[in-house]
Amino acid sequence: MTFSFPDWQSMGHYYFPLGVSMRHEFGCAVWKVSVDAGCSCPNIDGTIGTGGCIFCNMPSFAPSRRFNQSEMSISEQIDAGIRQLRRRYGKAKKFIAYFQPSTNTHTTPKRFEQFCRTALKHPEIVGLAIGTRPDTLPEDILDILELLSQTTWVQLEIGLQSIHQKSLDFLNRGHSYPVFRNAFRHCRQRNIRVGVHLILGIPGEDRNDVLATAHEMAHLQPDCIKLHHLYVVRETHLEKLWQTGKIHIVTLEEYAGLAVDFLEVLPPNVVIERISGEADNSFLLAPDWTGIKHAARNAINQEFQRRKSFQGIRYDSAQILTDS
Repeated sequence: MTFSFPDWQSMGHYYFPLGVSMRHEFGCAVWKVSVDAGCSCPNIDGTIGTGGCIFCNMPSFAPSRRFNQSEMSISEQIDAGIRQLRRRYGKAKKFIAYFQPSTNTHTTPKRFEQFCRTALKHPEIVGLAIGTRPDTLPEDILDILELLSQTTWVQLEIGLQSIHQKSLDFLNRGHSYPVFRNAFRHCRQRNIRVGVHLILGIPGEDRNDVLATAHEMAHLQPDCIKLHHLYVVRETHLEKLWQTGKIHIVTLEEYAGLAVDFLEVLPPNVVIERISGEADNSFLLAPDWTGIKHAARNAINQEFQRRKSFQGIRYDSAQILTDS
């Protein structure tokens, strides 16, 4: 198999990690700074629904929402985030402003462009990552993203979670997979980078369902993928389901197997930005291994070793082209 540059496998990796990609793009270590633009979610504010996704408690995974950074200006949030990252990762040199909490395209075009350009004015910001949903990408917002992409690194991070409608319904996502496909196509037509968030271990999905999602992603070839496991945090509908004992939350061994199954199918040039979910321990209920640093990464690497495998080993570009 011929690998795209950089040859991450020769560097000792089993999959194409974000750090290698960032060094290739920018020539140094680059970290994402979580920024809260103060946007709401259409699945909470009544635009689409009011219940929200069953797993979502925003402060549990978004530092900028957890510490009320929304009361600070965009520039103040970036400054605070950079200080925190440098305390934790002294090698951090450049930063991407990651508009993480809620749906950051669920606002007016004027306000959207304003907070994007404000972040880009910061001297240590080299790009933007915009968290959003596939059903909240109107043409005027895409116009702005297309324009920004012509002069800087910009990536939309679209929450999909699964291609299967039964799973989207279970998670109360409020959109269908065809809606995502349409949004993805519009972004590709405009040369906008796209990252996709997916959940492995959704109750009701088996290995074949996960592989079907993997094959679909192999066909689409987004710029990056973030993999998460389904974990339970406080004050969510998922917590109530978990307390009844009626749903199964994946074990570490199960998740590692599913993640490797998934990654084996992906083409080797798709960046893996995240390999598992992460939640603040003050919110986390299950599974316990979520709160153990590097537990999922180590288990996934061990599974790759056991199989003598790596990302892309089962990717078949000829079959993908045939299926399309």
